[in-house]
Amino acid sequence: MENRKNLCAMIPESLHTQARTEQEKLELTLSQYVEMVLKEHFEMGGKAMDGKTRTLAFQVSEELFGRIKGHLKKTGLSQKDFVISLIEQALAEAENAEPDTAGQKEES
Repeated sequence: MENRKNLCAMIPESLHTQARTEQEKLELTLSQYVEMVLKEHFEMGGKAMDGKTRTLAFQVSEELFGRIKGHLKKTGLSQKDFVISLIEQALAEAENAEPDTAGQKEES
């Protein structure tokens, strides 16, 4: 097992509340949760954020969340990779199915 080091930081109370709420929902220890968040961040190729990315956030039902987490456990995918692949697949299907109507107006 890799050696462990402590990481401590002061963060805004509102962010602390959000993090602890999510951590408890995921039923992770604080160490597991912080490790997960940091790994997800650095999965972006190990690079610091360069401002060329945007955050996409949404809420889902508890049931759907549980199903997603179960799938991620089976496949070993990260939540980020899973959602991005679904979005890319849906966009590719939509782009291939619909003719390009950009700039065309509906006739009335």
